[in-house]
Amino acid sequence: MTVPAPSSCSFTHPVQQPSGMNYSRYKPFHPVSLPDRSWPDAQISTAPRWLSTDLRDGNQALIDPMTPARKRKMFDLLVKMGYKEIEVGFPSASQTEWDFVRSLIEDPTAIPDDVVISVLTQARQDLIERTAQSLVGAKQAVIHMYNATAELFRRVVFKLDEQETIDLARRGTEWVMESIATYLPDTPVGYEYSPEIFTQTPTDYAIEVCNAVMEVWQPGEGREIILNLPATVEMSTPNTYADQVEYFGRHIGNRDHVCISMHCHNDRGCAVAATELGMMAGGQRVEGCLFGHGERTGNVDLVTLGMNLYSQGIDPQIDFSDMAGIRRTVEYCTGMPVPARQPYAGDLVYTAFSGSHQDAIKKGLEDLAHRAESQGKSVHEIAWQAPYLPIDPSDVGRNYEAVIRVNSQSGKGGMAYLMKADHQLDLPRRLQMEFSHAVQAHADLTGKEVTSAVLWQLFGEEYLNRAHPLNIVSFTTGTSAGRTWIKAVVDRWGTRREIEGEGNGPLSAFVDAVAQIGTPVRVLDYAEHALTSGGDAQAAAYVECEVGEGDQARVLWGVGIDPDITTATIKATISAIDRS
Repeated sequence: MTVPAPSSCSFTHPVQQPSGMNYSRYKPFHPVSLPDRSWPDAQISTAPRWLSTDLRDGNQALIDPMTPARKRKMFDLLVKMGYKEIEVGFPSASQTEWDFVRSLIEDPTAIPDDVVISVLTQARQDLIERTAQSLVGAKQAVIHMYNATAELFRRVVFKLDEQETIDLARRGTEWVMESIATYLPDTPVGYEYSPEIFTQTPTDYAIEVCNAVMEVWQPGEGREIILNLPATVEMSTPNTYADQVEYFGRHIGNRDHVCISMHCHNDRGCAVAATELGMMAGGQRVEGCLFGHGERTGNVDLVTLGMNLYSQGIDPQIDFSDMAGIRRTVEYCTGMPVPARQPYAGDLVYTAFSGSHQDAIKKGLEDLAHRAESQGKSVHEIAWQAPYLPIDPSDVGRNYEAVIRVNSQSGKGGMAYLMKADHQLDLPRRLQMEFSHAVQAHADLTGKEVTSAVLWQLFGEEYLNRAHPLNIVSFTTGTSAGRTWIKAVVDRWGTRREIEGEGNGPLSAFVDAVAQIGTPVRVLDYAEHALTSGGDAQAAAYVECEVGEGDQARVLWGVGIDPDITTATIKATISAIDRS
């Protein structure tokens, strides 16, 4: 076959036009040059250390900050999920913050022995002392101090030069050590330092400040220092942050006793990607919030990060199996909804409306069921692989009922999946196509989603519950000379009549009989299956018929349901005749 040449008219792609926006006010951000970067070849194989900052960074960004009761509920959720490092507040900021930290420490049941709480402070002596005092009686804790190192903040906000900023970081660290010695002499206390804002600080200068801090803290065996690299404002593409993290790790002193922590915000919508690339670049600890709460566009989303690891076969070491419960608790505590499209947790993230997607998912779930059966296992025990579903929804407490939902964008696959999953009807493919037209017409008319209940109602109206012009009153069947015969009493438009026919089975015999009343029928396809098991089992029969002759003939499906398969088959044939 020769394919005709394309039209001689040339195709010209459309050209984007200038926006008119004043983009020249903004300059690209390239803080370090790292031509020999190694992180692109790295692979994430283990979970990082996690720090939840929901109770501090997440809380301070809420329209209505959490009450103490809600903060406690959030803390209990974090512990239950498995977080071992939890930033519980900024105790020097307010009496409310102080009181909450004290309430946790004074409750012997609140903080498990393997959980370390963390508190934040600025580099001011009075605030550091107050912070240390809030931790009296704690089993163990981390004091997290920060000061501004970014040129913009030093120049505009604090009026400090580079050396004055280094001196402040050193003095702040000394004040932390003095306060620990004074108020917490018998408490194991770790230290975290943040050059704020790391992403806007020249990386070599950030390293200089951190090295100066370490000269005071003297990290060593059993005395690590956590150096946090906050992307408090996300300045560039995620690979740029990864370059900064790798460069920092190469040049920082005492590397064996430094834990590089990352605290990414989401100003450019890339916090998850930046954190993952930062882990590849040597970041060891991740700070963030459940569902990405935090200032402005939020902190990195710990749920998405953890589940991303899970989807790659890596244990996140956090339990997300009750995702709906986690979401409900976070929504209650924060007063903010989790969006329907939020990865892994939103109402619609496992749902397909598109017909092609639905068809692929349906076939994928069927393939999983077949593979599981062949291995003698349940679907939830075998390797997961399904179109459009990166994880098994049941792993996070979701079921398959919401995976496929039908609206005007849907096709036969979604409808067929719901009919099978919810109503146990395994429709033949051509019947799926026929019924999908009725479903599409309803969806177009109403403009609404077609729920499973509405789907069943439409199916009943179309196939099962019609006002029959032809009814079967009674019938008997038997065999003679290798042929099946049937004698039936039918009611057609209110008139009863006895009919007889024979064939190679009950269906063909009944078709032969109805021809006596002027209804020629030719069976094109037939299928049947059990709906239920046990003494009250139901069977479903599907019959595709050509009803009528010549130009008047129509090809239609009929469906019958009955405990007796022969009766179900005859009902299906009558259903097709009635629909003609």
